Amino acid sequence: MTHPMHRFASQLVQTRSLSGEEGAIIELIASEMKRLAFDEVRIDAVGNVHGLIQGETKGQTLLLDAHCDTVGVPTESGWTRDPFDGAIADGELHGRGSADMKGALAAMVYAAAATDRRRLAGRVVVCASVLEEVMEGLALRAVIDALEPEFVVVGEASDLQLIHGGRGRAEIHLETIGKPAHTSSPQAGRNAVSLMIPILAELEALPPPSHPRLGEGILALADIISDPYPGHSVIPSRCRATFDRRLLIGETQESVLGQLRNLPSLARTPHRLEIGAGSYRSHTGVEIAGPKFFPAWLLDEDHLLLQRARSGMEGAGLKANLSTYRFCTNAAYSAGRAGIPTIGFGPGREEDAHVANERVQLAELDAAQRGYSAIISSVLGRTG
Repeated sequence: MTHPMHRFASQLVQTRSLSGEEGAIIELIASEMKRLAFDEVRIDAVGNVHGLIQGETKGQTLLLDAHCDTVGVPTESGWTRDPFDGAIADGELHGRGSADMKGALAAMVYAAAATDRRRLAGRVVVCASVLEEVMEGLALRAVIDALEPEFVVVGEASDLQLIHGGRGRAEIHLETIGKPAHTSSPQAGRNAVSLMIPILAELEALPPPSHPRLGEGILALADIISDPYPGHSVIPSRCRATFDRRLLIGETQESVLGQLRNLPSLARTPHRLEIGAGSYRSHTGVEIAGPKFFPAWLLDEDHLLLQRARSGMEGAGLKANLSTYRFCTNAAYSAGRAGIPTIGFGPGREEDAHVANERVQLAELDAAQRGYSAIISSVLGRTG
């Protein structure tokens, strides 16, 4: 017989939920939370759903967050099974979103639902947030503003390790500006693509900054396009490259762009350099917009939240080794912007996300549920 939590995780995978198209899965999550007798279930204007378990006595608020949107499945992507079958086979849950991060979401919901309210001082909230894959943390902001949690747990894949920090992310746009001409007389113009080439070489050779816990602030070329495109006998007058820059503690928009402005090839080339901006419409019709700059974060190893979580997880038979995220998560807002003490913990590994034949082990889902229960008890458990 399939475990109810595993069955719910399978249903989540079967429910397609691209960013901006999460309506059906939000209704599914809300229905399950109500069936499991959460004290409050609410869908906010942005389209996040949260369920609340209220303790018998007053206390602090612990927010467990898992985004419910996923990236897509490109044509000819290498999948050997239906990405949305949500199959449970060979001890694993299969399908898009199983590791990133519908399995963790199911474990959070069931862990919170099993909480003994008599032993709880405060309230635990499970949030299924939207639009994380495109704008990390901006949709979660609505939940944080409404509930004002003292602590946050992000359920992104951590290989069941306890996460106390993570790199941020910035999207950088660089545009070289040339002069159009007919391709039969290229000397009459200035090719913007040719202008871009030496800049790319210098960027490739630029040593990245580093942090002892978070690693390197790598800069990766994400796309490049010329204008006009397609070109018909025209020398391109514009060339725009988009870069993904992983952020470290203390970096700002100005400091990140300042590292690039002094490149020799860039200094002598007409150009535009800026942080990208994003605007996305949620499934409820609300627009989420802002700069694509999501800060890094790091929680001190001696912080009370981290120590309590570690103690609870070890008591539940989990090793609770400390680590950090290399990718960007909703903690970029909760910790990086709002300054709320945040930790991460989840089933699966970072490299399991966004891949063909995505899957997560059922044993890890079970361990994650135990871990979330232990964190809830250790952080909000009554002492008297």
